[in-house]
Amino acid sequence: MSLALTVVVPCYNERANIAPMVTALDAALTGIAWEVVFVDDDSPDGTAAEARRLAQTDPRVRCLRRIGRRGLSSAVIEGALSSSAAYVAVIDGDLQHDETRLPPMLQAVREGADMAIGSRHVAGGDSAGLSSPLRVKLSETGISWAQKFTHTRITDPMSGFFLTRRELFEQLARRLNGQGFKILLDLVMASPTPLKVAEIPYKFRPRQAGESKLDILVMLQFAGMLLDRLLGGVVPLRFIAFALVGALGVLVNLVVLELARGAGLGFSAAQTIGTIAAMAANFQLNNQLTYRANRLKGARAWRGLVLFMLVCGLGAIANIGIANTLYAENGHGLAAGAAGAVVGVVWNYAVSSTLVWRVR
Repeated sequence: MSLALTVVVPCYNERANIAPMVTALDAALTGIAWEVVFVDDDSPDGTAAEARRLAQTDPRVRCLRRIGRRGLSSAVIEGALSSSAAYVAVIDGDLQHDETRLPPMLQAVREGADMAIGSRHVAGGDSAGLSSPLRVKLSETGISWAQKFTHTRITDPMSGFFLTRRELFEQLARRLNGQGFKILLDLVMASPTPLKVAEIPYKFRPRQAGESKLDILVMLQFAGMLLDRLLGGVVPLRFIAFALVGALGVLVNLVVLELARGAGLGFSAAQTIGTIAAMAANFQLNNQLTYRANRLKGARAWRGLVLFMLVCGLGAIANIGIANTLYAENGHGLAAGAAGAVVGVVWNYAVSSTLVWRVR
């Protein structure tokens, strides 16, 4: 029997769920020639080792271990592109998706749908497994944003549970953003023609092991992905995020400046403290948001902070130098200041990407 279905499972710290996932797929996919590909982002809990242990006795189990990069969307892309099956499914590694819905999803695509999506929001579906009011609110907000800005009629565009033809996935792969955690909407928006979608109800289960990856920063990444799509990919998503973080840094600088002056410090001292506070805030936000997939931790984070401040210091010198030169030539202060600011931001972004958060 030729291989029909590859189930791609993006993982990070899901060791306890690996064996139960294989057992569940084995029970759900009776009569279907399948394999499962665990794409592990170098989990410290030994997720990859557990997947490989099972693979020694079960040839249907494969593991892709990625070092130096992270992110659910890119993990799904690599897992799907490693497949030779006719169909590819994506399911979370936390056992909250209902694997017994994979056969009807496969049947829907075989009968003509471009994609089958597991939905919590059609008749028979249920999202009771969301673990907190915050996760419920984040999920609802994401669905509302997706439907509003993309005009999609999909009831659950935030779903991470779907199945499609491998051939279609490969056709869309080069159009994908590949960043963040919401690969489904990226696929839908990447298609040059509307996809025929079948929504299959499923009940979202409570998480049994591990920790949820859904948080406010994930939602900010999701918003950035929507913005990237709306802009047609003209401006890199990371640059947009970096620039927005920089704008927040200006606000931090001004607030700290006024607080320091209110405490009796002179302007120069207050401005110095405000600048340092802004750079520290910018580093933390960029580390958690802009470069979330390869964020720095521990001693590397402290080294990164020092290097980031040096980079920003050089950027400030470039900013001032360009602005002064242009002002001396044409006397237009606002235009000169804006040009200097743009040069500073581009410098900070380029050097931060290659030095501070470079992939190792």
